[in-house]
Amino acid sequence: MKPSDRKRAGAAGPDTRSLLLAAAAAEFNSRGFNGTDTNRIARAAGFAPQTFYRHYADKTEIFIRVYERWQEDERKTIATALRAEPTSAGQALAVAAALIAGHSEWARFRRSLRLLAVEDDRVRAARAASRRAQLEALSDRQASSPWAARVAALLTVERLCDAAADTETDDLGIDGPAWTALVAEAIGRLRGD
Repeated sequence: MKPSDRKRAGAAGPDTRSLLLAAAAAEFNSRGFNGTDTNRIARAAGFAPQTFYRHYADKTEIFIRVYERWQEDERKTIATALRAEPTSAGQALAVAAALIAGHSEWARFRRSLRLLAVEDDRVRAARAASRRAQLEALSDRQASSPWAARVAALLTVERLCDAAADTETDDLGIDGPAWTALVAEAIGRLRGD
């Protein structure tokens, strides 16, 4: 949609914040955080560069919003995978495959996330909040597991999925199905199966 068409569409069309967010997601995932600037995001959304700052304070704020949306989408993907399988083992395999696919599709973005979580307190706080929410969603299944064990299980699943997404497993000669099974085992531990 051209900017002139967007003005005519009014309330029926996507709002500016949403368009900027979608453009930022695409830019961060193709160029990484450091390869993206706010002018590029605004232009990719069909706006003049100054429009960005009317809606977001800076590039880090929109990166965090993209991360939050990514997390929402991941939760929906997990819920779909869980509904599709009747057994715990089948669910763990389906979730593992879905997580690896999602991490692979968003590999560049996730690399930026890992780096920024070390360098930027706002990103680190957003990532910690997301992880806490993931663990709280599983809390009734993991009631007997100590907090540190739950955290270790979550970080293990996350790291295994990122290793597959970054093709580290290929470098070490591990095929996809074998790795997916290992991720599924880690998911079983995370879920308290």
